[in-house]
Amino acid sequence: MKTTFLLNGETVTAETPPTATLLDWLRLNQHLTGTKEGCNEGDCGACTVMVQDENGPRALNACILFMPQIAGKAVRTVEGIRANDGALHPVQQAMVDHHGSQCGFCTPGFIASMATAHATGATDFDDRLAGNLCRCTGYAPIIRAAEAAVDAPVPDWVGVDRAALAALPSDPELPRSSDELAAILTAAPDTRIIAGGTDVGLWVTKQMRDLGPVVFLHACKDLQQITVTDTDMHVGAGVTVETLREAIAPHYPSFAEMLRRYGSTQVRSAATIGGNIANGSPIGDSPPALIALGTQLHLRQGDTRRTIALEDFFIDYGKQDRQLGEFVEGITLPLGAPDLKVYKISKRFDQDISALCGAFNITVQEGVVASARIAFGGMAGIPKRASTVEKALIGQPWTMDTITVARDAWAQDFTPLSDMRASADYRLEVARNLLTRYYAETQGTPTTVLEVEL
Repeated sequence: MKTTFLLNGETVTAETPPTATLLDWLRLNQHLTGTKEGCNEGDCGACTVMVQDENGPRALNACILFMPQIAGKAVRTVEGIRANDGALHPVQQAMVDHHGSQCGFCTPGFIASMATAHATGATDFDDRLAGNLCRCTGYAPIIRAAEAAVDAPVPDWVGVDRAALAALPSDPELPRSSDELAAILTAAPDTRIIAGGTDVGLWVTKQMRDLGPVVFLHACKDLQQITVTDTDMHVGAGVTVETLREAIAPHYPSFAEMLRRYGSTQVRSAATIGGNIANGSPIGDSPPALIALGTQLHLRQGDTRRTIALEDFFIDYGKQDRQLGEFVEGITLPLGAPDLKVYKISKRFDQDISALCGAFNITVQEGVVASARIAFGGMAGIPKRASTVEKALIGQPWTMDTITVARDAWAQDFTPLSDMRASADYRLEVARNLLTRYYAETQGTPTTVLEVEL
């Protein structure tokens, strides 16, 4: 498969298998070995590169980025990150000045993330660098370096790269719309769908799987739209988790804050909401919140479309209500649930897989629970509502006595498993306690979250 893109300012065309990763191609074919292979699963950030399209630059993990995903984009590796005069980029010089590197293995990835943040004017460095791990230096000098470079001029090549994208040819093998995607899947329904690749990428890099025929969604612009009305928000399946996080923050700040802890900046900038739903993971972080909101899921097979409640999509572990050749086209989530709270419980506070994730959407009128939608991930083989707990609450006074009575209902809704992340007893007890926390917060009682690494 041929992929044409900009590499460090030069137009290149690479011919590779569709599941060849950018990291392997850079190191093996171009001998650009500054970009490192660390975890090879998108966790450590040593492979971070800057990727720019018409929406601006993003920091992405090259180790789980397939070559077709960079078609028509501009890629900058650490070798191509410089100041205007060819000297060190401001973030590179700041790393020298503030002693931000020791062994240096992680440094190229940090530079790519820092240069991307610098180009976009971002200053939330604890978030921007959460996906870059360093075992030698410690993070304080690195954060000081990022802060020191904030006011330095952005190199001209950032704008030059973006302007040059218009001259790049489009890839004829990539579908450009959901109509073209539907036609491909109608003709070859066994084709593997790849959106952000943050999950599927590991099937290749860790499991060495042959994915068979694949189709990429990132050129389908109509799947990347968000439409907001007075009552709801429609989100295309190709919208990234980071874009969704920014869009929902004014409406559901608790949901947005949970998504901030969904992987790293690199992962959130690639992963899509459609992919997070379609893979059916029982520990996917977005479905509990979306189910608690009463989200509708839009599916398409050829010219046939259908809409179902998101909670009905998850049938059993590894089984979803999706037909052969059918794909997720988008979701519609209601607006106007001011008391929605989402709680993610994990061993590490940032960038960790959930032990459990719970969402509470409870409406209280005149002191009585009028409605309740509670959903959890990590408590069963699928994201699932706590329907028995909901029934125990609805129609009852919103008091601690009601919360206490409802504790017994949790075991009727969930029989969690014990695994490396948590025991079954722990999961059940934490779910009960999160309802107590939700009640306390609705009463104006502040709660404190301790960030403890176990």
